[in-house]
Amino acid sequence: MLKTLFPALSRVRFTVQLVMLFVSVYGSVLVGTYMADKISNALPALSCAYDQMNGGYCMLVPTQHIIHHRIGEAMVRAQQITFQMVLPLLMAFVSFFAFFFVLGKMFCGWVCPLGTLQELIGKLGRRFGFGLRRFAQGDLGEVKRVRPVKWLLLLGLVFILPLATGLGVTPHSLGNPYCDICPSRVATTLLTGNTEQLALRLGDNVSFGLGAIANLLIGFMLVGALAIRQPFCRICPLLAMNAVFQRLSPMRLAKKMHDNCGKCGICSEACPMDIPEIAKEEGRKAYHEDCTLCGRCAEYCPQDGVIRIKWGPFALFSSSREYYKIKVKGELPDGTVKPLKFVRNAARPSAPAPEAVDA
Repeated sequence: MLKTLFPALSRVRFTVQLVMLFVSVYGSVLVGTYMADKISNALPALSCAYDQMNGGYCMLVPTQHIIHHRIGEAMVRAQQITFQMVLPLLMAFVSFFAFFFVLGKMFCGWVCPLGTLQELIGKLGRRFGFGLRRFAQGDLGEVKRVRPVKWLLLLGLVFILPLATGLGVTPHSLGNPYCDICPSRVATTLLTGNTEQLALRLGDNVSFGLGAIANLLIGFMLVGALAIRQPFCRICPLLAMNAVFQRLSPMRLAKKMHDNCGKCGICSEACPMDIPEIAKEEGRKAYHEDCTLCGRCAEYCPQDGVIRIKWGPFALFSSSREYYKIKVKGELPDGTVKPLKFVRNAARPSAPAPEAVDA
């Protein structure tokens, strides 16, 4: 059995998630306004809770702002194109890559506060016996129909609309359209006790419409996460942005084929993004664009060394039959756990017992 640096991967990840959730929401209160500014420039967390003190940093924020205020307006004025268009956007991407190179897509599965909140709500749903709703994975299944949405949101809300606004084609209210509807902005500020982001802006119809969409999205996420694993992550444009560059980070998922691959399907069942490729493919095809590197597929793979999380040549975690046997005693691959005593035990999907899986 291969040795790993993090034998209890899910516990380590959950600890990191809670710490990052606390830092991204309450960090500015602890360190003050000056240090909050330093944190926001060093930690690209998808959190806007620092808005009250001094801006939480998210890759989508500078992208929209630069395209709106720099590129669009610079194209209209046609002045100093290199310094007003290329250089600011280049610096934003350099900052993004400096962080992304180390963690890669682990940002989505380990750091993002919105992802953490969805997981916590999902755990409550399992505890209270809410039935799990999984996305169909066939060629015409729901998974493949939903996948293009994140790319459309990235292209339309992060790039096209801010650029059109900078060119004067669309109203000024559409300068930051994704931020105006982002459920993370609402959720993380609500955790600070601030309800301002829930208020609808009546200044113009566009602002009112964006605010209404934001409220619908946060409601969809809070309710949907009780029965659907990571509902917003599936359409998040930041996941799409990370997917564009996932090959440039040494942090990756490594999968090699086993005789049982494509038969037991436990790794795909454990995946909170319902990625079927992890069970059927190997190498780059198994490391799909929807992967958040949460590591659940490696935790629930019952074969030694088949699925690994690697940073360059180093294996940080590797699947193990013994680890799988211990893991399923507390939680099934789909996240089902024993419901609370005062909650009626609903029918829950079954998972192959450790002894039933062929070596």
